[in-house]
Amino acid sequence: MIARYTRPEMGAVWSDRARMEAWRRVEVAACEAMEGPSAEELDAIRAATFTVEAVDEREKVTDHDMAAFVDVLAESAGRAGRWIHFGLTSSDVLDTALALQVAAAGEIVLAGATELRAALIERAREHRDTLCVGRTHGVHAEPTTFGVKLAGFAFEADRNVRRLERAVAQASVGAVSGAVGTYAATSPDFERQVLERLGLGAEPVSTQVVARDRHAELLQAIALAGAGLERLATEVRHLQRTEVREVEEPFRAGQKGSSAMPHKRNPILCERICGIARLLRGYTQTGVENVALWHERDISHSSAERVALPDATILLDYAQHLAIRVVRDMTVHPDRMLANLEATHGALYSQRALLALVERDHSRDEAYRIVQEAAQRAWDTGTPFRELLAAAAPELDLDSIFDPGAFVRHSHEIVERLDALERDRTEAAAGS
Repeated sequence: MIARYTRPEMGAVWSDRARMEAWRRVEVAACEAMEGPSAEELDAIRAATFTVEAVDEREKVTDHDMAAFVDVLAESAGRAGRWIHFGLTSSDVLDTALALQVAAAGEIVLAGATELRAALIERAREHRDTLCVGRTHGVHAEPTTFGVKLAGFAFEADRNVRRLERAVAQASVGAVSGAVGTYAATSPDFERQVLERLGLGAEPVSTQVVARDRHAELLQAIALAGAGLERLATEVRHLQRTEVREVEEPFRAGQKGSSAMPHKRNPILCERICGIARLLRGYTQTGVENVALWHERDISHSSAERVALPDATILLDYAQHLAIRVVRDMTVHPDRMLANLEATHGALYSQRALLALVERDHSRDEAYRIVQEAAQRAWDTGTPFRELLAAAAPELDLDSIFDPGAFVRHSHEIVERLDALERDRTEAAAGS
């Protein structure tokens, strides 16, 4: 992934140095689980070093990155180096090391996902009483509160936290089972010891490689998290339009919205999130197509996932932190929200008028036609809907119908459902 979208901590997980260090950890753990090496030889193996440059130079000869790495590491260990990679095949190291990287990347992604959830909960509570219009099909529907809007995003963020937790856990498994997964040169007990040393779960039947449906599931969870970010970003983009201007994403001092038009303040953070979400969905297809390998294994998945897994986690990490910034620092304009509620001249009270007429013994169809005609005239001519309804149905209690509080009387109860998320988080932390 390009540096522009790579945060340093996540970038470090997927660096060449980090990848080879994960390989070294697997090789050392394997030697520690063997019966052959002496204590002195184990000390030499643990002290063995490599450089990325040396491995790259050796690969020019071997045309095989793992073989090149083993050559360099074994040479550094001296005579003890003969035990490095003893009884192992490349995938034993590659897949198990990848699991270490997935676990490390997952920890960072989950921290960001949890932080986003917390930010949404905080702002939902702040705006539980901030009245605004709800829109369906982009058209005014009925009043809601901005806090209720944000509460919905918070619950989605929570689902994404849980999906990512499950996906990272099930993908953080290794295998040390040999050439076709039969432990011909080692044993299941040897594999258990190696994986326990590394803190990883085991693939029950590896066939040499860890099954790629695990990585596909991870990429699907990442894509869903990206879709949730996109939904949030799309909402802010629409609310920031000039004629709406209910919400604005943060705009820093000295920032320029346009090279030509100094007045511009564009929703660039949210637009960037939307673009990144498209990439994340693309990686999902790659992950699914990596599942079907020939027989016990081939390496058609390798080149694809060397791009897809690092890029997907890097991009999600970056997009999450853009979203955290947007949620925490966005400007909310309650006055604009109230002004926009009047854009239809009161027509959004139409359902309450409809129900009131039905309660007055009108048929639903008759009531609907009375209200629809008045509401459309209000919208088209700018005449207050209340005045038109008073003339069309003088028997109605207009004060009751045109009470905005009726729409949001349950908003506190809805937003308070967020308390359950925090209770779950507290209980989970106590359990761990």
